Amino acid sequence: MQATAYTYDDETRSGSVLLDDGTPLPFDAAAFDAGGLLLLRPGQRVRIDVSGEGDARRIVLVTLQTL
Repeated sequence: MQATAYTYDDETRSGSVLLDDGTPLPFDAAAFDAGGLLLLRPGQRVRIDVSGEGDARRIVLVTLQTL
C-alpha cells in the first residue's frame, strides 16, 4: 500500500502517514526500523505494510516508494 509521510520524530523514530484517501495512520519505531530507513521527511511517498483491520490496523513496515 502507498501513502505519504505526514509526521516524523527522529528522536522516537515514529510518526504518521496519510493514506491516499486522507486517513492518517500512525507508525511506531519498530515499523520504521523494519524498513531500514535513516530519515523520513513529510511529503515523501512511502510504501507501507499493514496488519489487522479497523481499529486494530497498524503499520508494520515503512519503506520509501521507488519506481
